[in-house]
Amino acid sequence: MDPAYGVARNPIDEVIAGRLSCREFSGRPVSRTTVEQILRVARFAPSGANIQPWHVYVLAGAARSEVSAALLHAYENEPNEHFSEYQYYATALPEPYLGRRQEFGRLFYSSLGIGQFDAAGRSRQTAKNYTFFGAPVGLIVTIDRRLAMGSWLDLGMFIQNVMLAAVGRGLQSCPQETFAKFHRILRPLLSIPPEQMVVCGISIGHPREQASGRLMPRADVEAFASFKGFED
Repeated sequence: MDPAYGVARNPIDEVIAGRLSCREFSGRPVSRTTVEQILRVARFAPSGANIQPWHVYVLAGAARSEVSAALLHAYENEPNEHFSEYQYYATALPEPYLGRRQEFGRLFYSSLGIGQFDAAGRSRQTAKNYTFFGAPVGLIVTIDRRLAMGSWLDLGMFIQNVMLAAVGRGLQSCPQETFAKFHRILRPLLSIPPEQMVVCGISIGHPREQASGRLMPRADVEAFASFKGFED
């Protein structure tokens, strides 16, 4: 048992527990072959009636740089003109979710030396999203807007598979909902058809430094699981 994560030490558990949302990547390249391997295994995510409701736009090199430049320009010059086509957070988060979100803000920004009221520092950190945090590969993930909520569950499992397959190849990733806000910028750049909705981006690459430990805590199993019948 690994005391850091409370999971058994086997290869699958270590990949799952070793996944981190990396926000500082090295410039070390990732080959197209590696990305294809990641997507090839991620496609085995389950989906209702096997409809496989995902599409991925893979960006590297000049294409990634072009997208980054366009998004940074929009973020810096017209931030209030761009909105996601779906609502990520509830308008009024109940507990314990509100407390967890507030804890995330405290832990994350304090780890970067950014104060609670440092609006400029927080804005600069947010802008790094649009450079894919320096990762050599960026994914833009979409879903067909004509599908229902169940297909979003399927998509989430696919995205998780992508991130775990990256860990299995010595890489890390960062899922980024914020790309969904700039769908009007992304659509013409990537030739995204109207029926596809931009869901998120994913940065993939080698982390700049080996993570020293998990920054964000996870609730204990007792906080979210109810067991019945095991005493029989």
